Amino acid sequence: MADRIYMSSPDVTAAEEAAVIAALRSGWVAPLGPDVDAFENELASRVGVTHGIALSSGTAALHLGLLALGAGPGDVVVTSTMTFAATTNAIMYTGAEPYFVDCLPDTGNMDPDLLRKALTRLRVDGRKVAAVVPVDLLGKTVDYTRILEISELFSVPVLSDAAESLGASHRGRPAGSFGKASIFSFNGNKIITTSGGGMLMTDDGELAQRVRYLAAQARQPVVHYEHTDVGYNYRMSNLLAALGRAQLARLDRMIAARRSLRERYKSLFRDVPGVGIFGAEGDHEDNVWLTAIVVDAAVTGWEPAELSAELARHNIESRPLWKPMHAQPVFRQYRGEISGASERLFRTGLTLPSGSALSAEERDSVCGVIARFLG
Repeated sequence: MADRIYMSSPDVTAAEEAAVIAALRSGWVAPLGPDVDAFENELASRVGVTHGIALSSGTAALHLGLLALGAGPGDVVVTSTMTFAATTNAIMYTGAEPYFVDCLPDTGNMDPDLLRKALTRLRVDGRKVAAVVPVDLLGKTVDYTRILEISELFSVPVLSDAAESLGASHRGRPAGSFGKASIFSFNGNKIITTSGGGMLMTDDGELAQRVRYLAAQARQPVVHYEHTDVGYNYRMSNLLAALGRAQLARLDRMIAARRSLRERYKSLFRDVPGVGIFGAEGDHEDNVWLTAIVVDAAVTGWEPAELSAELARHNIESRPLWKPMHAQPVFRQYRGEISGASERLFRTGLTLPSGSALSAEERDSVCGVIARFLG
């Protein structure tokens, strides 16, 4: 395992080790504690919102965010089709029905024109839309200026899935600060990690209070255990929050490391006809979580899968872009506004090793294999 080069392995140093040990020795081992409080406050300050609620996963944050917005059986939640399954799974947990919106071909993010079409169609059909959940793909934010404008026109709240975009921004405003609420993921492969974990961000005090309540088993504030609602065991461990605080302190350095690798990939593929760095146009506000290429096989003479196979022969991980949710067997029965852009990206895209933990030797190895394949 140590010899394998991963796309985005955890970037953990002595600082994280010291933080976790200090939390362990403090006696705050169970969920909640001073590091949870501090992590919430520090990330809320970084993003520029009032409230952060640290949770067991980004999926949990999506689930509770949707519940707090009132999503339930009979409702529709409009969301990006170009995403990981967790986004749609959280919608399904509420009993609501997903409605998929295809992407812009140059970014993979939700197409605002198709969102307008979706909300118009659903209004004509008489359906109640509980929320719009746009997804920031691979560290590039959606066009929140247009997405929020359209959603407000239809009086539908936005829950931003910023799982992949911590540290990115849109027109100078940080990812995680848009909509009625936003969520981050701290899964092991994310830009910062708490092993597992996530956080919901919001300026809405009532929504924050509701999420905290549901995340702690919906326990009433009495001495004995009293419950009037179904709750969830979704709060974050104090030990993991300590890890997250140490990671957050290093966020800008980790983004810089990923950006330097993206620039190297740009140079490597610059003179290769038929290959482009996905989303590279205007990427100065991205957190460059993952770098992917898009391949026109009619020009290159080779498919993305061939380069992926060559990397795999050298024990280097790579992966296609997300398979769209509307094409997943479990979700095929649900409707959407589909242009075909996400399916083309799935066929032509390949995600390359992008992590900030990659050593100079590992970067050289990856780029060497690619260069030999191209040459």
